[in-house]
Amino acid sequence: MSDTRITPEKNGIRYGLLTAIGMVVYFIVASLIGLTDRIEYSFLNAIILAIGVCMAIARFKRYKEDRMPYLQGFGTGIITAMVASVIFALFFIVYTLIKPDIMSNIRARDLFGFDLSVTIAFLAIILQGAMSGVIISLVAMQYFKSPDHKPMQGLE
Repeated sequence: MSDTRITPEKNGIRYGLLTAIGMVVYFIVASLIGLTDRIEYSFLNAIILAIGVCMAIARFKRYKEDRMPYLQGFGTGIITAMVASVIFALFFIVYTLIKPDIMSNIRARDLFGFDLSVTIAFLAIILQGAMSGVIISLVAMQYFKSPDHKPMQGLE
């Protein structure tokens, strides 16, 4: 694939899809091992998300030859996280249709208790991914910002 016209949106969607695949593969492996009912192991999804966001920002910076505008890099990370979260949440809905007993196992161990439905889990996955993505992108951009980036002056 040619990199003739990379935009933050295209780059974010591409890496969002790759990140979602990583999250889905991890979830399937965890399901095969029997760890899907343990909410504690979902923190590894945040690590996969962080890797995907950082890879997306790094690729965009390489394309821009280290002259990446701050907000474009930040936007790339947020788009990556949103795409990955929505796809993973949709996968989770499909998974609960295939294996409906997962929700009862999560309800027994989760803080939501029996109020947890597939819809609330779907929205929680998207919200958690979006908020994590914003924070990860903000932190990553401190590392990936252009070397001559200067804070704004004269606003005091």
